[in-house]
Amino acid sequence: MAAGTWLVGVVCFMAMHGTVDNMVDVSTAVIVARDSGASVVERTAVRVLAEEVKKRTGLEWTVVGVRPGKGPAIEIAANAKDLPAEGYRISVDAARATVHIEGGDGRGALYGVGHFLRTMEWYRGRVAVAADFHVESKPAYAIRGHQLGYRATANSYDAWSEQQFDQYIRELALFGANAIEGIPFHDDPSPVMPVPRERMNIAMSEICERYDMDYWVWMPSEIDLGDAAKRAVELDQWEGFFRTCPRLDAVFFPGGDPGENSPQNVMPFLEEATLRLRAHHPKATMWISLQGFDKPAVEWFYAFMNEKAPAWLAGVVHGPQSPSLEETRQRLAKAYRIRSYPDITHTVLCQFPVAWWDPAFALTEGRECVNPRPRFYARVHNRFAPYTDGFLSYSDGVHDDVNKTVWSMLGWDPNRDVRDILIDYARFFFGPGVAAETADAILALETNWDGSAALNGAIDAVWARWQALETRAPELDGNWRWRLLLFRAAYDVYVRDRLLHETALEKEANRSLARASAIGADKAMDAALEVLQRAGTDPECVKLHARLEADGEDLFRQIGMQMSVEKYHAKNFERGAVLDFLDRPLNNRWWLEDQFTRIRALSDEAAKCAQLDTVRTWENPAHGSQYDVVGDSARNPHVLRGEPTQLDVEDLRAPLPGYGTWMPPNRWRLSWLCSLDLPIGLSYEGVDTRREYVVRTTGRGESLLRVNGVRVQPTRYDTELGGIKEFPVPRDAVATGKLMLTWDTPDEAHLNWRKQSFLSEVWLVPR
Repeated sequence: MAAGTWLVGVVCFMAMHGTVDNMVDVSTAVIVARDSGASVVERTAVRVLAEEVKKRTGLEWTVVGVRPGKGPAIEIAANAKDLPAEGYRISVDAARATVHIEGGDGRGALYGVGHFLRTMEWYRGRVAVAADFHVESKPAYAIRGHQLGYRATANSYDAWSEQQFDQYIRELALFGANAIEGIPFHDDPSPVMPVPRERMNIAMSEICERYDMDYWVWMPSEIDLGDAAKRAVELDQWEGFFRTCPRLDAVFFPGGDPGENSPQNVMPFLEEATLRLRAHHPKATMWISLQGFDKPAVEWFYAFMNEKAPAWLAGVVHGPQSPSLEETRQRLAKAYRIRSYPDITHTVLCQFPVAWWDPAFALTEGRECVNPRPRFYARVHNRFAPYTDGFLSYSDGVHDDVNKTVWSMLGWDPNRDVRDILIDYARFFFGPGVAAETADAILALETNWDGSAALNGAIDAVWARWQALETRAPELDGNWRWRLLLFRAAYDVYVRDRLLHETALEKEANRSLARASAIGADKAMDAALEVLQRAGTDPECVKLHARLEADGEDLFRQIGMQMSVEKYHAKNFERGAVLDFLDRPLNNRWWLEDQFTRIRALSDEAAKCAQLDTVRTWENPAHGSQYDVVGDSARNPHVLRGEPTQLDVEDLRAPLPGYGTWMPPNRWRLSWLCSLDLPIGLSYEGVDTRREYVVRTTGRGESLLRVNGVRVQPTRYDTELGGIKEFPVPRDAVATGKLMLTWDTPDEAHLNWRKQSFLSEVWLVPR
């Protein structure tokens, strides 16, 4: 960094610590560490300190076995008898300009080095620490890790070299992680893989050995385990992997997603697999999740556990589609451990969806966008962690990098302040000069997704904040973490700008359609199309579009980030392919174009005008109509929400919208892509008691309506997507001027979770 930046940093440090005199300059330090008797990870800790300091400052700290007579030093030891395993202590002897980093074991020394690197004040050619710095720390939870699957489903990991995995795993360790989970078999090879999967499976094990991180593997089975021949082949394949893997600490078998085997077939298979596992890795453990098991299967599992108490099973993994953590801990014997498997990587169609996400974001940024959600995931972690022995998160790429850091740090200390964690993150990766401002800018990204995108003018301010940071720190242009966060800020403001522009265009197009009876239906449609085709012409949107495309290309080159299916080999549209949605209309342009094609084919002018009138007045078919897009928080004034996410982090008591993001861009009305399985209810007050009403809905599947608790029979009932259902409101129901609409849940337990009935739009229409 430039000298001016160093001075800015000194001023910042003075504000934090009082005076420059309170700083100990260790820029010319040597690292004092033993070589004889040191473990692999202890030697790794020493090497990591030297390498990471050089990357940031250019300083080359040499390693010596005996401290010189004078000059600053960093002393590292991994045999402090008064510290627990993984614990560490850091203290500063200001008089001797010495920093002592002590670990209870080799891991503790590495975590102590991580703490030092995260909190030291560093600039080009300078490293300083507070003279009174002292910390002693140990982890709260025993399991703290992340899944890094080298497979085509991942939106970045599958393009990584062994060196990139080594660096990333190192950085996770420096923030307190102690476990990595690989995926040795699942998924086809990816076209961007630099080395065969078989080699990377071994390499990840070797990397974990260097950093003394537990190496887990996620190993589902998609064959019929009741078939003896197939079962034998599967066991042989598993054992072949066990035999060649240098380090292996645990195997996690998911009960479902993927896989559809009953626990009656799974448990004998895993018992045999455990015998084969321990023949090669005697201390390795076997784990199972109940995700995907139906209620009878869950009951069978617990009956088996109570009767057999299998010693070969270490514990249960709790993930999406599993029984609750509370139930799991209550029903599972204390001898068995519980590890959570939180989905920190997805935003919709997942365990922890973004609550009431604006459809404009959901239909463009989709399921795997850059998604820092630090405050939310802090609530999730601290809500469920006490039932567990720790976590290994589900991650399909580095778009969730901030979330990984938050989980790692809270797994170490659940009382850490989220903003302080982000300051450590920013100081370590971006430098002290922008640390606090960057932490606040990351928190601001999370609030971009609160409420209506159209009404959230702060999105523009957040982008301005990131642009200012970008101007201040041009040297970070090649830092992929920095670029990802800037990409997200730019994408958010791009979506908002397009939404405002295209919403205005649709209103103008509808005004053209209103003239159909005067100028003719075809001319009215021509005029409306001319208006709609101005999408993408807003100058600011054009500039942002170009930037996002360029950033996507750079990120692919830097870290294999696959933000497009066609250009960068994303597996499919929901796997981070956000560039493929840059031009996805945020109004109903595509649907209107298709309606115009259909209407032009009519031979009768009066029929054309009538159809155009239906299209134009879709949301307001009669004077006094009340309209809700039930899954759009900005357009559902009558929908009951339930408890806020702060109180109900899984939203078990507040149904959340679903979005059609698993499909390629389609031409439906936007309201049909934003739905609720079933809302708690819709409440209306001030209803005109002199009028009669019809409830009209769109959605898909069954819709069993009750008005004020009374089942109402439909007069129109179309179960296809976008099909209209109509229910006359009983005359006596409006007598009080209040209406409550509720729906009975249809029995759809036999259907796939993506085929359930749902609602998209609800009207209360005067007759």
